[in-house]
Amino acid sequence: MGKRILIISDGKAGHENQSRALCDSLGAESVVARVAYASRAHKALSYLLDKSHIRTSAIFDVTPFEGAFDAVVGTGSTSFYPAKMLARKMKIPVAAVLFPRGYRLDDFDCILAPRFDRPPDLPNIIPLPVNLTNTSDAFYTQGVAAFRQRYAPQKPSVGVIVGGPNPVAEMRVDDMARQFDRIFAATEGCERWITTSRRTPHAVEDLVDSLPFDYKLIFSRDQFNPIPAFVMLCETLFVTSDSTGMLSEAVTRGTARVEVIMNLRRPECKFGRLVRDLETDGAAHIFDGKLGDARKKIDLAPAIQRVAALLKLA
Repeated sequence: MGKRILIISDGKAGHENQSRALCDSLGAESVVARVAYASRAHKALSYLLDKSHIRTSAIFDVTPFEGAFDAVVGTGSTSFYPAKMLARKMKIPVAAVLFPRGYRLDDFDCILAPRFDRPPDLPNIIPLPVNLTNTSDAFYTQGVAAFRQRYAPQKPSVGVIVGGPNPVAEMRVDDMARQFDRIFAATEGCERWITTSRRTPHAVEDLVDSLPFDYKLIFSRDQFNPIPAFVMLCETLFVTSDSTGMLSEAVTRGTARVEVIMNLRRPECKFGRLVRDLETDGAAHIFDGKLGDARKKIDLAPAIQRVAALLKLA
């Protein structure tokens, strides 16, 4: 009988996708339970309770789930305390994806922490060069097949993956217009594909819609995910620097060179650290109007094997 993992999700797509990626990579069936704190004060209390070795479900709500599980996984700060509490109640291992800053670290069986979060060196922490992405071949095969049902490529292709503003990154229409001009000039003879995301400003989506891309996905109108197909089919991928998740996917699969479109206000932030590390490793190039040749792909399989061992799923 196959392994089953309970995902404790805060409802954020980027977090839930990382938990699903871990389960898929481990070859395990996953069941999602959504969790939420009653208030910010209750979440703040979770840090104090955790430090005091007190586990209680009274401060959060979780959607019902059924059956037996082999492990629990949570991604993001809202999930960490509930995942730990529920795992101990069921007497099964628990994994945290992303660094659970502020919580006790020693009673997680496994922590997958990106190096850009500067995690400490502990036996239960597996440092990752990037965010966790799906290592399952089937995930990408299905993504390519779904894309081909929508669009049939005719020539070598380049993909542009657009994120959006966040506390350390901006996205202005005039800046993106200049970047698109440079991308078109650098990719003569290729098909140009583009996808926006849930964070992309509507004004930037309108700009994208006005330009002659061969394939375009405007997320506010269509929530199909073409990124797995972009990663596997494109010769070059352009990715905005505001998303560690999208950058991570670009540098872990396929054979495309990766060009980073910089839009950070604070280069010293974790996003900037990730870009610098990828550039040093030869996995990404900061786009300057000319194409680099950064094609190195990061293999997450050894990390997944360590997770399986720590969670006793091997």
